[in-house]
Amino acid sequence: MSSFRYRGRSGRGETITGRLEAETMDAAASRLLNLGITPLDIVADGVESASVGDVLQRLGAGRPRTADLVLFARQMYSITKAGLPLLRGLKGLAESTHNVVLRNALHDVLQSLESGRDFASSLARHPDIFPPLFLSMVRVGESTGTLDNAFSRLCEYLSQDQDVQDRVRSALRYPLIVVGVIAAAVAVITVFVIPNFAPLFKVLGNDIPLPTKIIMGTSEFVRAHGGAILAGLLAAGFGIRHYIGTERGRFRWDRLKLRIPVLGELLHQAVLSRVTRSLAISLDAGLPMIQALTLLSRSAGNAYLAERLLQLRDAVERGDGLSRAAAAAGIFPPLVLQMLAVGEETGELTRLLDEVSGFYQREVDYRLRNLTAMLEPLLIVLVGAMVLILALGVFLPMWNMIGKIGHGL
Repeated sequence: MSSFRYRGRSGRGETITGRLEAETMDAAASRLLNLGITPLDIVADGVESASVGDVLQRLGAGRPRTADLVLFARQMYSITKAGLPLLRGLKGLAESTHNVVLRNALHDVLQSLESGRDFASSLARHPDIFPPLFLSMVRVGESTGTLDNAFSRLCEYLSQDQDVQDRVRSALRYPLIVVGVIAAAVAVITVFVIPNFAPLFKVLGNDIPLPTKIIMGTSEFVRAHGGAILAGLLAAGFGIRHYIGTERGRFRWDRLKLRIPVLGELLHQAVLSRVTRSLAISLDAGLPMIQALTLLSRSAGNAYLAERLLQLRDAVERGDGLSRAAAAAGIFPPLVLQMLAVGEETGELTRLLDEVSGFYQREVDYRLRNLTAMLEPLLIVLVGAMVLILALGVFLPMWNMIGKIGHGL
């Protein structure tokens, strides 16, 4: 017999841990069930070390992307629409899924289903893979017998969400690369190029132009204290990252992102497009308004907007209408507020929320198409300023030297 460590839940909901002897892991699970304990984790005793892949997976490497969830939702729609048994369909998906983390999660979901849990609760054992909205939609679909419709809506929602995120990243990639290249060029010139000209410039004595003095002083300072500067930058980076990881820091950082010129408005509209689309899908699936708004605040992707959505939810919970609560939240423009009011009055809130989502989608598309054109003048000015400073710093002393030589002749 082998020894196994287990973690389970008693009939009263209490967490229980311990060890037991059994021939196999399945036998250990059966023994626990006979004892009235629902197993959550069973691990062979003595297995303490983990492979590099396991460690990386625990750190988040290989976690399923939105594209993997889109494929999973599409496959589950086909399975449920065709009327295949859920266990049989999931076994096929688990064997054909290429993402290791998702495949392991599906195997765990299968074991959970075989032990008697419902599908939504089995998926909820992996909150790092399946977001709250995904789980709520599956739970509603499972309870109403419309799992196929739930997965169809999820597939459409996740596909659109992935498309917006990809386009935003693609639009931001060009300016970030340009700024990075400029920073690298300035660093190389300051550390390696300017010092080679320094002995030549010092021949001028007190006649060194001010831009050249600034460049030479900066170069000498960087070369003398390069290690301390690098350590300070790394410490500042880790400190900022740690602060952003806190609740207060995350809130302030997300609020600051929305105030960045040009980019802030784009990010704001992209998030609101996701929020309104999620709300429309949630209400269409039968979720209560309060529960839908709570889920949206968790999946907004922006702590500042999530806090505003919670304020909106609290106002609705107190009895305010959605349009009035949305106006008090201060995150929707007047046109959207009017559409929400009309939706409440006519009973077509879901359809008009889809219209709002489409409105934001079109705005995001327009801004993405024009983002490069809007940023190019700023990048040109930035590059021109760098070239001007370097040119003045390098060529002015040369001109002075040539002038002195000319007067000497």
